[in-house]
Amino acid sequence: MRDWLGLVLAACALALAPAGLPPFAMTLLTEALILGLFAMSLDLMVGYTRLISFGHAAAYGLGAYTSGYLLLHTDIPMLFAVIAAALFSGVVAIGVAWVCTLASGVSFSMLTLAIAQLLYAVAFKWTSVTGASDGLAGIPRRPGPFGIAVFGGKAGFYYLVLACLFGGFVFCRALVRSPFGAVLRGIRENEAKTLSLGYNTRRYKIAVVAIAFALGGLAGALYAPFAGFANTELLFWLFSGQVLIMVIVGGSGTLVGPIIGAAFFMLVSNMLSSWTDSWALFFGLIFICFVLFAPQGIWGLATRAFTAQPATAKRGRWRSLNWTG
Repeated sequence: MRDWLGLVLAACALALAPAGLPPFAMTLLTEALILGLFAMSLDLMVGYTRLISFGHAAAYGLGAYTSGYLLLHTDIPMLFAVIAAALFSGVVAIGVAWVCTLASGVSFSMLTLAIAQLLYAVAFKWTSVTGASDGLAGIPRRPGPFGIAVFGGKAGFYYLVLACLFGGFVFCRALVRSPFGAVLRGIRENEAKTLSLGYNTRRYKIAVVAIAFALGGLAGALYAPFAGFANTELLFWLFSGQVLIMVIVGGSGTLVGPIIGAAFFMLVSNMLSSWTDSWALFFGLIFICFVLFAPQGIWGLATRAFTAQPATAKRGRWRSLNWTG
């Protein structure tokens, strides 16, 4: 009940944000929610299955390019374009996962990086579809089904992003608590033992990669009409590293943590970049501190702080009873 109460309170607070935040802050918050969805999708692989991907930007970029192309060259409503882009990313991921899961460990990570860079090269060269280095510009926020323009404005689009984030979170939460999620955790802890119990672990890994890519593609599909463009930087390996940092800093294996990590990355990077051009150096130092001193991430630190208080109070009451006796 506490989990659901926290989820409802967070949803209410975010739903009221457009009423109290200025336009610039709403733009940053919308982008942070999109990145939160993207980071949460990677957490299914990294935190729950221990499939470290160095090429998850492929999902984001693929979703952004698909959504942008559909909105520029067809009359399909934006909502349908976003859904189609997410599904397309998930379907493509089945083939990607089939190749990558032929290996494990570092080899798996290198294969994900290689495939992401391959897609980057294709996007850079396929001028007629992707616009090459210039990308796709002027991507519109087309009205919804039946001409309903509810998502055309900034507030409407924000609520669409918020709905996708919470829908994705509820779906992922149900997934990791299901028998499917139990097998994923078994793969994370001891794949050989899970395999000996009769589970085809490769099929489960292919499935989780496809789901993660679909959610990552959904985030990219939302980003294209949000920013109004899609370019090759969305597929670059540096972006894959950034989203991995969001997952680790927020707290992998928690779903909530990566969303917080994405917001933290957005806030700190914007603050540091306004002070110095070498902001990446200082953020790198922050990341090193998290890895060394708080590997559980921001959500892990917050959870430990809240759970430690009742235990401290209980010990205090026990000592008081002993002294009285």
